Formats: sequence, C-alpha cells, structure tokens
Amino acid sequence: MCRTLDGTPSVKPAISTVCSLNAPLETILEEYSAGQCRSIEVWLGHAEQYLDGKPVEALSELFVQHGCDPVAATFQGGLLTSQGDARREHWAHFEKRLALCSAVSIPTLILAGDVHGPLGPEDLGRLSASLVESAKRAADAGVRLALEFDARASFPNNLQSAIALVEDVGLPSLGICLDWFHFSVGPSKLIDLYLLTPEMVALVQLSDVADVPREMASDADRILPAEGNSPPQQLIAHLEAMQYDGPISIELQNPQLWQVPPRQFGEIAITALRKLLGQAEMAEADDRRVE
Repeated sequence: MCRTLDGTPSVKPAISTVCSLNAPLETILEEYSAGQCRSIEVWLGHAEQYLDGKPVEALSELFVQHGCDPVAATFQGGLLTSQGDARREHWAHFEKRLALCSAVSIPTLILAGDVHGPLGPEDLGRLSASLVESAKRAADAGVRLALEFDARASFPNNLQSAIALVEDVGLPSLGICLDWFHFSVGPSKLIDLYLLTPEMVALVQLSDVADVPREMASDADRILPAEGNSPPQQLIAHLEAMQYDGPISIELQNPQLWQVPPRQFGEIAITALRKLLGQAEMAEADDRRVE
C-alpha cells in the first residue's frame, strides 16, 4: 500500500497514453517519464502498434528502459452482447490481449460496457454470461478486468448498475473502472459512490468536462480535472475517506490536446493531478531525491 509522509493511504497518480494518441508509444513513455510521470495507463492500440514485428518482451524492456509502471491497459470492447462471427473475433482478440497483459505484467484490463440499442431478455442473459466467462478467463491469465460503464450505453450506463453486475458475477477478477466523465455526464448520482468498496475499484479515470451541456458532451470535451464544469473534488474526498489506494489516471480523448507535445502535456497533467490529490509536496521531495 502506498502511503503519504504521515502514513495515510495514498493513491497512485497516472496518465493514459491515449492523452497523446498521435505520438508513438516509445516517445510517450520517454517524455512522460522525463516529466516525472512513470505510472502509465497503456492504450492498447499504442502497445500493439509498437509490438508489430517485435517479440512481446520488447514491450517489457521498453517499460524498464523508461522506468515506467503500467497500471492498466485500455480497452477491450465487443464482448458483452455481440453474436456470430463478430463475437468470435472479439473473444479471440480478448485472449490475445489477456496474454499480452499477463506477459508484460499489466495487472488490469479495462472492459468496455459498450452495449447500445434495445435490449431483450436474451441480450441481458448473454451479457451476464459474458461477464462471468471473461472474468474466469482473466483470472486464469492472472489479470483483473475492470468494467467501465458508458453514459451513452443502453446498459450499464451508470455506476449503480455497473456495481450490481460486478456483484452478481461475484469473482475478484472483475472490478469497476470508474470514469469520472461518464459518471458526470450520465445518470449516476453521488450517493452511488457509497456502494463502492476499496476492493471493488480497479481503476479510476479522471477528466473534467468543458463548458457544454452534459447531454451534448463528447470525448472531445474532456479537459484536465478541476478546469471545467465537473470538478472531481467530491470523488477524491470519497476515495480518500474509503482509503482507496489504487491508481487514478488522467484519460483525455481530446483531439486538441493530442497536438500538445507529450513532454509538455505530461508535466502539466501530472502536476495538476498531484495537486488535486494533495501529493505535490511529496512529489517534489521524490524528485529531489532522484536528482
């Protein structure tokens, strides 16, 4: 368990490589690390592009080279209610990604709650069975899945429903990815946070929302936390109260921010996140020790 200087539990601040989507993974890791961010949420498209023609060990070596700790991988979609050939393709892809995460010691794989359109009883049954099966396969690979609800999905589109699904599966290899953007723009309520336990939360993703109506907000409206209409201070306070000490990652799928050089973005983002988490002074002390 990570702890602050006074001995209280401390979360692990991280940045998703999707924040610098246009750059190659090797550049992102080098520049984020130079900017004192070494806990990384890996966008799987980046990892798979880097490994094209290389052995999987090359990714582990890249992490070691830059002193980076991969806290999670994002994301696996298409598992929950797909059918036929599409379902077989998604599950085959899932097996490859589980093997990748296992081989390079990425502990958590985000599972997208990407169910859209009308749902019938058969779809709900397929969704439930898919969650059980995916959690079992993840356990066999030594990886934990984190179900991420999507505010735009049919089901689940809120934290309460996502928690109910995870509890119904009842396997430790399936937890929750709490994306503050989807929490803020969807039907989730602050009282839903009290349904969480520290053991249930596998990853927290932070972003704020630009000055647009919640109903119209898209990924392109994600901005740095505490700079918009949905500042996450209440979430941070709740996580602190329940003694959550896992990773909290900045995830911004904003095309405008993709134009910012990774070194510049990484320094700004990790400084903002540490300030939000009350870890700025501790980070400065760590930096001085490294120097």
